[in-house]
Amino acid sequence: MKNTLSETYRTEWKAWRSGWEQWLTAPNGWLSAVAVNWLDDTPRRFDGTPGLWWQDNDTLMVDPDGTTMTFDGTEFTQARALRLAQGPDDQRVSAGDLEIGITYREGYHINTYDPSARALREFSGVAVYEPDPDWIITGRFEAYSTDQSVALGTVGWREHNYLSPGVVHFEHDGTPYELQVIVGGGHRTTVFADTTSGDTTYPAGRSLDIPEPADDGTVTLDFNRALNLPCAFGDFFPVCPTPPSGNRYPFRIEAGEKILAAES
Repeated sequence: MKNTLSETYRTEWKAWRSGWEQWLTAPNGWLSAVAVNWLDDTPRRFDGTPGLWWQDNDTLMVDPDGTTMTFDGTEFTQARALRLAQGPDDQRVSAGDLEIGITYREGYHINTYDPSARALREFSGVAVYEPDPDWIITGRFEAYSTDQSVALGTVGWREHNYLSPGVVHFEHDGTPYELQVIVGGGHRTTVFADTTSGDTTYPAGRSLDIPEPADDGTVTLDFNRALNLPCAFGDFFPVCPTPPSGNRYPFRIEAGEKILAAES
């Protein structure tokens, strides 16, 4: 007898999907990205991006150059040094309606987000598989003695090292597999690919947040919540990670997000 999903699960999943698409369609979400620029030690202006931008070793420098900018709730109109190399990705500076996201990868790059972006105006939703109870899998988390550094490729840059706290062991059709876990944005997540990748789902793979394991090490992998990577929504995210070899599966995970509705 096939497993079924409870009405509570379906209600919670629909609410989660609604919240996620609200974030995507927010004025300065991923869909509003219009530019990516890499910085060096020369102050530069970039088309469509206010201010002068450069870096001094691992410190980002920004001169508002006649505008008023805001970072972390504080306005500034003079050149400011921001030491963000050890911080999370995509920290934002605001300038009027625009936001400029700052990310460090052995050097800074900035993404400009514009609420009038064409991709945001024309967005018609993300195609998604109907939730399937067969893709809610119980695995077992195996922690490393200390976090290990894992090098992941990217869609358009080069490898970047992520910290990995361990792997999740799970089975599909009686065959054991592993899922490498990484730390991103302050929480446990992963990137994976399967034989739907490049067919019904985004070619580079998808992401999946990993909940904290229970006291006995069990952890739930809910592939119904698999999401597209930022690079699925535009050409301005070259540092999107791609899955390690162990996270590329020889079967179809028909759960979670598909390619964008406009592409399907």
